[in-house]
Amino acid sequence: MSLYRNSAWFLKGVTEFTRKAFLAASKRFVEKDLEVSLAGRSFMITGANSGIGKASAMAIAKRGGTIHMVCRNKDKAEEARADIVKETGNKEVYVHILDLSETKKVWEFAESFKRKYKTLNVLINNAGSIMSQRDVNAEGLEKSFATNVLGVYILTKSLIPLLEKSPDPRVITVSSGGMLVQKLRTGNLQSERGRYDGTMVYAQHKVRPENLKHSYEW
Repeated sequence: MSLYRNSAWFLKGVTEFTRKAFLAASKRFVEKDLEVSLAGRSFMITGANSGIGKASAMAIAKRGGTIHMVCRNKDKAEEARADIVKETGNKEVYVHILDLSETKKVWEFAESFKRKYKTLNVLINNAGSIMSQRDVNAEGLEKSFATNVLGVYILTKSLIPLLEKSPDPRVITVSSGGMLVQKLRTGNLQSERGRYDGTMVYAQHKVRPENLKHSYEW
């Protein structure tokens, strides 16, 4: 990791990820902005059974939105759905089982979803994977890359026609501050060369488009 990236990560952490930074940002938070109705709007959330994904699903369900939970583990997904329905009283919460690392199945799922549902207002790409060691799927793709990059691309690209038919569509992709510690290695996207470090591989996958120019320069 270069001195520049170390410094960038430190400054980013101090200004955004500490308790002091949280308290500073909270002063600009207007709670009334959250008092909105999402009735009649549908949301697809990947990795919706835990963490940010579940919290997002819970908040949207409380405001009347329809939730499509896209999860890998059926038992955990159904448990999370039960929690959301119990907490919010909103029964418009649906579970879809999909492993984003299986890219052909991602495309098949998206095509099936478009045939079954007429609208989708918001896609939230939240699911992510950090592997402890390099592994490949049945298609020969490194699983972390397949989940975090290729699966996300295929799902988004396939659902855009449905999103475009819906009022005020949005695609939200969850990133990570970890992107600041890695430059994008376009010649080694599947981590075939060098030592495999799952955390650093994940950091590469989370680089936002607006950071790509800087990534090439670092």
